Amino acid sequence: MAKRYAAVAITANGIRLALRLGERLADTEVFCCAKYSGNVQDATGHGQVFAEPVKELLPKLFRQYEGLILFFSLGAAVRLIAPLLADKRTDPAVIVIDERGEHVISMLSGHLGGANRLTRQVAQLMDSHPVITTASDVQGIFAVDLLGSEFGWRAEGFATMKTVSAALVNGEAVAFLQESGERGWLPPGAVLPEHVRLCGSMAELQEAPFSAAVVVTDRQLPEPEAAALGERTVVYHPRSLVLGLGCNRGTTQEGLEAVVLDTLAELGLSLLSVRNVATAAIKGDEPGLLGLCAKYGWELALFSPEQLNTVAVERPSEIVFKATGAYGVCEPAALLSSGARDLVLKKKKSGNATIAVARVSFAEKEGNRNE
Repeated sequence: MAKRYAAVAITANGIRLALRLGERLADTEVFCCAKYSGNVQDATGHGQVFAEPVKELLPKLFRQYEGLILFFSLGAAVRLIAPLLADKRTDPAVIVIDERGEHVISMLSGHLGGANRLTRQVAQLMDSHPVITTASDVQGIFAVDLLGSEFGWRAEGFATMKTVSAALVNGEAVAFLQESGERGWLPPGAVLPEHVRLCGSMAELQEAPFSAAVVVTDRQLPEPEAAALGERTVVYHPRSLVLGLGCNRGTTQEGLEAVVLDTLAELGLSLLSVRNVATAAIKGDEPGLLGLCAKYGWELALFSPEQLNTVAVERPSEIVFKATGAYGVCEPAALLSSGARDLVLKKKKSGNATIAVARVSFAEKEGNRNE
């Protein structure tokens, strides 16, 4: 199984430190320069020896691991890594540790790549000083490009991320509206700056004076709303929707996908906010359902007839009961999976499928550490 991190050392003392870290940081592969590895008594047996120049090794590791831990000078690391850079959304985290192990420096992909988090973790393991220069981290405020990342929130786009981040760290007025999703998005230890105004509705946000805005919603904002917010707006879609789906045997993936897309469009909801699909256990081998979930990376929650029948349905169906053992599929499955009390959309029949939509009620599941 591939490991997550690669630690690279090119000096005798760097190799000692790297091997020590390899023992303490799980999922770390240690690469030791052959020229000095013989001087190190490695009782653990960990570590790979490399003989090629480090400038030939790093491109391979850069593509293979999610984080690189380099035990050599920052200047050398910059020169070696610079030709490998592609995109901040895909580049791995890179941190640098000095020869004596006194400082752990977050060098590349501090936010999206997780270098800042890795820097703090490694510094704690090595009893070293973490060095982080990202403005939001230094100021102790939340990072716009990491908002809700632990919950799987998805940004509608990254084109405006930089300008909104700049407004936040420079103290400009930022309006923040959350319509759905987990409430505990503020990272532990971070503070909500005074220049960030939490709005209770879209109407309040539009009336507030702001230089930039952040909107967290499972709606697909209509064009007039999006236009009114302006270009300096970041929209995040939390994974807050559950699709209850029922279908005839052999319903195609394309047919189910069309039902889903048409339904979400009619409701004005975002495809990016779908958390999972829920259905009867008897449909767990349905190729169309499995293909649809695989395409979008959705989990398929399955419920037995006994579970489905614990939820009262307005229009119990004898036909569905004969086929599945339950008096309803899409509505009770959506409610059971989401934990919601009510449906956003009651059962709608479309072709060979039925669909219901529920919204996860996060406020009832957690305290709001942002308040």
